[in-house]
Amino acid sequence: MDSLTQIVLGAACGEVALGRKVGNRAMFWGAIGGTIPDLDVLSNLVTDEMTALAFHRAITHSLFFSIVAPPLLGWLVHQIYEKGIYRRHAYRLGFSLFWLLLIGLPIGWIAFEGGGNVLSLISGAVIPGLLGFLLWRYYIRREPGEVKGTVAGWALVFYLAIGTHPLLDSCTAYGTQLFQPFSDYRVAWNNISVVDPLYTLPFLLFLIMAGRQRRGNRMRSFYNWAGLGVSSLYLAFTFVNKQEVNRVFESSLEREGYRYERYMTSPTIFNNILWQGLAEGDTAYYHGFYSLLDDSAAVLDFNIFPKNHELLAGHETDREVAILRWFSKDYYNVLKREDGSLQLNDLRFGLIKDKYERPEDYIFRFNLRVDSTGEMRAKQTREGAAFDGETFKEFFKRIGGK
Repeated sequence: MDSLTQIVLGAACGEVALGRKVGNRAMFWGAIGGTIPDLDVLSNLVTDEMTALAFHRAITHSLFFSIVAPPLLGWLVHQIYEKGIYRRHAYRLGFSLFWLLLIGLPIGWIAFEGGGNVLSLISGAVIPGLLGFLLWRYYIRREPGEVKGTVAGWALVFYLAIGTHPLLDSCTAYGTQLFQPFSDYRVAWNNISVVDPLYTLPFLLFLIMAGRQRRGNRMRSFYNWAGLGVSSLYLAFTFVNKQEVNRVFESSLEREGYRYERYMTSPTIFNNILWQGLAEGDTAYYHGFYSLLDDSAAVLDFNIFPKNHELLAGHETDREVAILRWFSKDYYNVLKREDGSLQLNDLRFGLIKDKYERPEDYIFRFNLRVDSTGEMRAKQTREGAAFDGETFKEFFKRIGGK
């Protein structure tokens, strides 16, 4: 899921493991642990796009990493406190800058993509600025107190924070390679969106309330467990929703007489009410939306996507094409664009809007071209995507049912 959610979950796990002994430092290191698996995105800086796509949610999101890394990280953190490194001003300043970059860079990117509107400017400037002020007031300028954690205690913080990260990611459609380095199979339960405010915001609120209580205060533990409980109940609720959506999608396919080999369902972004289903037939995929608030328990309109897999003839095993086929779990189709190039669409992520009208309506798409060596290359593109105010207005209207 998104970085904020993983930070909140990691911080709550840190509090469970060691909060009674070290207070907010347990939350802090739990948040670090919850962030560590996603540092695999830095591979974008040193390798090509397709390799980075395959590497994300791989070894750092595996059960193997969740077992091997925590003891080492626990020992390192113990050394920081045992040797008094945490008291040094340079150390505190360095960690403050780390958090500013961790929070500020994604928000800055959102502001840049927002084109300079008021909301994007506020998020890009005010939020990192507020974080910087809070770090200075409550961390940098204060004299640190004594910290009495053990290697085992710090290791437990990382066991919980890192271990829950890939399990939560496995609930999304993107998938997680839990069994690396022994298998590249991607586990994807498709029951929650990669960004779901109803999961994250109540969890964050309870975490903030817990962090404001003194160490040893019973309400601190109460608020933290309340956040974990509410978020876990919501996650369970998403599995219940998925079972209902599966039932509706199956009956709708049967009503339309569509023959299919397999299908998948997943929630759309920001919510767990509007879902999409995708079924694979012999020559086409059948795609439709269903909101739990719809008047009738049925998918009323289907998009039919011809597979066109034959357009890749002779290039199916080319390295970058093979990565995309693996990544999409073979839920993909191919289009020939007006300029003669090919476009491969990962259909698991669906469309920007209800009905397909143009190639740019696919959310996750790649342009394909054959290079001078005869190898087919792929490049992700968002060019022409209609992510405007009207599109979002229609999207949220569709969540409300029809």
